This record gives sequence, C-alpha cells and structure tokens, in this order.
Amino acid sequence: MLEWLPPALDADLVEAFDLTHFEYGVLFALADAPDHTLGMSTLAGYANSSLSRLSRAVSRLEGRGWIQRSQSISDRRSTLATLTEEGSEVFHRAAPVHTQTVKNLVLDPLTKAQRRQLHEISRRIQRAIRDEEGWQPDRNDRRSDSDRSGRQTDGGPSRDVHGPES
Repeated sequence: MLEWLPPALDADLVEAFDLTHFEYGVLFALADAPDHTLGMSTLAGYANSSLSRLSRAVSRLEGRGWIQRSQSISDRRSTLATLTEEGSEVFHRAAPVHTQTVKNLVLDPLTKAQRRQLHEISRRIQRAIRDEEGWQPDRNDRRSDSDRSGRQTDGGPSRDVHGPES
C-alpha cells in the first residue's frame, strides 16, 4: 500500500493539471501561508523534502508561472517562494480534485470507526518517525510580523499535513 498510494494520489492531478501530488503539496503550503510566501527551507521542512528536490519542483512550478522566487530582504542568504495569482487559481481548481481522490481512495473504503483508527495510527507512526513536525499551514494563525519580503518564515504550530481531508 505504501508504494501504491503516492502514484494513485498523483494520477488525477497529473491528468487534470499536469501537477504531481508533491507539487500540489507545495501549492497547498503556499496558499495557506501568510502573504502566500514561505522560505524555501521552511517549505522543504513542510514537504519533508530535500532542498534540491524542492528546488526542482519549484523551478517547474515557477516555469509555469505558478510560483515566484525572490531573495529575502531580512536574510539575503534565504530565498522565498510566493504563490502567484495564477498559481492560486490552479490550486483552488486542483483542491477539489485532490479532496475527491483522497476521499475515493482512502476515506470512503473505511467505516467511520476505521477512519478514526487510521487517524490515530497515522499520528503514532508520524511521532515515531520524527519528534519535531515541520511548518504546517495554520488557517487560524495569520500573524503578520512585518512585510512579506522581510517577514521571518520559520513556521508555527503543527497540524495534519494536507488539511482535514487527508
């Protein structure tokens, strides 16, 4: 199952948007980030990815006009990734496709009790894999430390990786 699920999650997104599940996750993180912007290191932590893998994905998304990279004003060594208006539109069109795919493949085959068990089992496995969770979008926490280009993007509280539907 662990080998079959990622390509199954990719299939509908790739067909409809030429977008992998990993790239969708990048758009998801930026869509919920303050000012739709995160530092690349923070984004890599969220995506559980190496900077090189993330950079390749961001380059592809940037080439499509969905993400724009810029240098951080507060730390010239850091690169920021910002979701463009076009990227936001694509994300909002892709979100229902992703949600339906997760529902069809993961949630619908399970009973309500099994979904609760899956949630608890997943949380325990995640804690066993790593003690510290990376940055995760927080719909309730819209802190604004300073302007977009100078804001620190080190993260906030952790939650489920792709929102309530995953």
